[in-house]
Amino acid sequence: MQISTWVCKILIIFLVCGFSQAQICSEGDRAALIGFKVRILKDTTGALSSWRGKDCCGGGWEGIQCDLTGRVTQIMLQRPADKDSGVYMKGILSPTLGDLKFLEILVISGMKRLSGTIPSSFSGLKRLTQLVLEDNSIEGTIPSSLSQLPLLQTLSLSGNHLTGPIPPTFQNLSKLAQLTLARNSLSGTLALGKLAHLQYLDVNNNMLSGLIPVALGQLSELVFLDLSNNRLAGPIPNSFSNLQKLQDLSLNNNLLTGQLPPWIGQLKSLATLSLGYNQLIGQIPESISQLQNLWNLSLSRNSFSDPLPNEALSKGLPSLLSIDLSYNKFNLGTIPKWITSRQLSTVNLAGCNLKGSLPFFTKPDSLTSIDLSDNHFIGGISGLFQKLSSLQNAKLSNNQLKGNLSEIKLPSGLALLDLHSNQLSGLLSGLLVSTGRFLETVDLSNNQIMGTIPSTISKLVELKKLDVSRNHITGTIPPSLGNLSKLEWLDISINSIGGKIPTNLLMITQLRHVNFRANKLCGEIPQGRPLNIFPSAAYAHNFCLCGKPLPPCKQG
Repeated sequence: MQISTWVCKILIIFLVCGFSQAQICSEGDRAALIGFKVRILKDTTGALSSWRGKDCCGGGWEGIQCDLTGRVTQIMLQRPADKDSGVYMKGILSPTLGDLKFLEILVISGMKRLSGTIPSSFSGLKRLTQLVLEDNSIEGTIPSSLSQLPLLQTLSLSGNHLTGPIPPTFQNLSKLAQLTLARNSLSGTLALGKLAHLQYLDVNNNMLSGLIPVALGQLSELVFLDLSNNRLAGPIPNSFSNLQKLQDLSLNNNLLTGQLPPWIGQLKSLATLSLGYNQLIGQIPESISQLQNLWNLSLSRNSFSDPLPNEALSKGLPSLLSIDLSYNKFNLGTIPKWITSRQLSTVNLAGCNLKGSLPFFTKPDSLTSIDLSDNHFIGGISGLFQKLSSLQNAKLSNNQLKGNLSEIKLPSGLALLDLHSNQLSGLLSGLLVSTGRFLETVDLSNNQIMGTIPSTISKLVELKKLDVSRNHITGTIPPSLGNLSKLEWLDISINSIGGKIPTNLLMITQLRHVNFRANKLCGEIPQGRPLNIFPSAAYAHNFCLCGKPLPPCKQG
């Protein structure tokens, strides 16, 4: 028994020592990683500061993983794509990464200032299954040599500065399941019809043109398809009726023509359908009511016409949460009951020729966003807000709504309020008394509002946009306005506001737009950024404003 115990101990020691020996990384792989590090001129992520010593596999090198033989199999350098943060890497992608012959996963994303081109040496990474280079500043064209990676399942190059075409040789990537090329400047046509295992395709926000290829309808495994924000033309291909697993379809902001085909109701898995900002015509087919899983329907800014299939829609779409029919050729008159009777979160019916009083929603607690702008609504406004306790965004601009602001009690969580171009009256202070601190946008321009800008406006600490132009506001600009540190847009033009522009406004460093035009302001414009960098037109037609950007103030 003692002999066998000693044998076991010796074997354990041997295995442990052997394992630790195996973890010491290959000298060639270490050199390849150092080649990447030396081409990074600045690293505020702090990741590369851990790349020290001879053993890149011992766990001390951030983002690096190895196999038992000491070969690097994974690089994972990933940061959130926050443009405002100071976290980035500045430099270029080193070709030496192509020497990591055992590499299976390469993720370098969110580095913002990582530029240069994708090295052609990456075609030598024959074991690579994931290549993710999102949210950097990589330039040039996508090398067609990437199609020589036989095991590649995920390719994501979104959020860079890539130009040129999508290589047609990508159709050779037989194992590819996810292709994400969004937010670049890619041009040319799509030629991806042979990727039999593709489940996720996102090429939004590029400059792709031509027809949507019929061959895309052959991608029977497709679950997510986003072709939005391009220059694609022609009809929605009938071959898309084969995409029975498709859950998300986004084709908005293109140049698509023709009608929404009746086979749309055959896509039983569809959860989101976004076709806005195209040139589609005709009626919405009744078959759309058969989409049991559809929760988001967006058809805005096309030329869809009456009548809506109201009877079918009242019985169908049981999962619907968000509806956007705005700016088509509808003459709805009143909001259909299949909309007002549902438990929806978003209702956008701007520019739908709606008339009469504001609607009554039978299940108002769920509604978080409503846009009824550019219609012909009349009457009061207070009743709508009383019921919508969860409302975060409210757009009712360009109607004929009346009422006193003091009668309106706003929901406590409201972030956006746009009531411009109505016939609202009363005091601005009356509305702001009932306002929660979360308001980010307030647009009350072009109404009949009187009184002063209250000093209590400083309580709206999240406010980014304030527009009260074209009203009858008097008094002076309260110095407390300078406490709104997040304010980016301020327009008080065409009122009767007097006094000086407070120097406290120089504290609002985020200001990108101001307009004090056509008031009764006088005195020197506070000298300093941001106020003295705006054009003179922003200060024109006042009593006696002076100082940059206007002529200097007279001495004495």
